[in-house]
This record gives sequence, structure tokens and C-alpha cells, in this order.
Amino acid sequence: MLTESERSQVVEALLQANQTKIQTTRPSALFPHIEFEDSYAISAAVAQQTIASGARLIGYKVGLTSIAMRRSSKIDEPDFGFLYDHFLIEDGARVPHANYCVPRVELELAFILGQPLRGPGINMLDVMRATEYIVPSIEIIDTRVDEPRKIFDTIADNGAGAGIVLGGRPLRPHDVDLRMVPGILYRNTEIEETGLSCGVMGHPANAIAWLGNKLSGLGYALEPGQMLLAGSFVRPVWAEVGDTIRADFANLGSLAIQFV
Repeated sequence: MLTESERSQVVEALLQANQTKIQTTRPSALFPHIEFEDSYAISAAVAQQTIASGARLIGYKVGLTSIAMRRSSKIDEPDFGFLYDHFLIEDGARVPHANYCVPRVELELAFILGQPLRGPGINMLDVMRATEYIVPSIEIIDTRVDEPRKIFDTIADNGAGAGIVLGGRPLRPHDVDLRMVPGILYRNTEIEETGLSCGVMGHPANAIAWLGNKLSGLGYALEPGQMLLAGSFVRPVWAEVGDTIRADFANLGSLAIQFV
């Protein structure tokens, strides 16, 4: 377990990296005795200071929702991060690559809540009842800490959350089989990744249920209007200057951005 002084040192380094877009030394290299409780406390402290500086919290993201990713991270549950209003990017936008350290992209389903979700005991059906819309999205992930990262580093670094693009065709949650939404991720003219939404914990609503229950244990609740990213069902793809990224969700439509 880290001391308060050690946690504060990591918080300040991450806040600086968020500003400068220059990676900092990963917490696990500075403090090998870091634990999961430390990582979440650091992430929460960064969030508090980010909000105090003027950012607005608009929701949360879930990561490590596939078995393969959790096994590679040597962790037996997903993780989460915070979403802010300045993360939002319009469909079709030209995105400055310099706004990030080392950006990558994933495709995900975003749940827009119409009713509150308060744990413990949230299940998939509770999520479906509370959700107003499902929206296709591209998530931009970024790592403000250097390699080789461990799960403690990723959690402390807001689950690598950095940007959100919404587009396509928003649908009511019961108007689509959320287990079988296809996704194709293009970089320029090449198909880089394909997947099905059932890769997210069998059903993306299960990821949102996990999130609500996890946050309940930390004193948070999910509120109407919040945006919740359920986790990627493809591997992340690197984005370089000049790359056009397009995500195709079949009947749910497509969306795209270009890094400049």
C-alpha cells in the first residue's frame, strides 16, 4: 500500500502528463508496492482535481471486458475510468494527434441512461430498463504512463480513457439484439479489426451492471443522462497522423474521424 505522499506524487505526475501530452513514469516502476486500492484512489484524486479545474463529469467507461484482456493483465475483473465533457468529439471531426500521447482507437457501445442505477445487486435487466438509448461509438484511448505498463498503471491512468466519438443510429435497448451487434474497425482503407458485441462479458449490459455495482462499493451512483461505455469488442488499433478511422456497426450505422 502506498503512503498518502506517494499517492500524491503519482496524482501530480498524471495531471502534468494530461496537460503536456508527454508520458510520465508508470506508478508501478516508481512504487512496486502499489495495490489496486492505491490505483483507484489515484484515479479518483485525478478526477476530483480535473473536475475542480472546470471539467464536467458525463459518465464512466469500462475496460478489460474480455476474458483474453483480463488474462493478459492478470486480473479477474474489469476496470473503469471517468468520462468528461472535453472527451466528446463530433462524428467526422479532424482530431489533432498532438492532443494525445500515443492514441489508439476501439469501437464500443455507449449506454445513455434514462433512469438512475444504484447498486449493489444491479443485473443486466436492470440496466436494460434504465437505459434510454444505445449509441455506437469510437473510444480514443491514450496512455499517459510509459511501458511496460501493469494493470495498476492503467487503472491509475483513468483506464486509458481520452476521447469519445458518438454517431451512427441511436436505438432503444430493446430494438436490437445487443449480444450480436457487429463491429468493423477500419484504418484508412484497411479492415484492422472485427468483432461481435457478445465479446463484452457475453452481453454489453453485463459490463454496465458490473460498473454500477463496482461504483456502489466506492460510494458512487449512475445517474440519468450519464454516458456509459461498455468496453471494446475489438483489439485497440494505433492511430497515426493522417489516419482516417471508421467504425461500421452494420444496421446501427457508421462513424469516422481523421487524425491530423
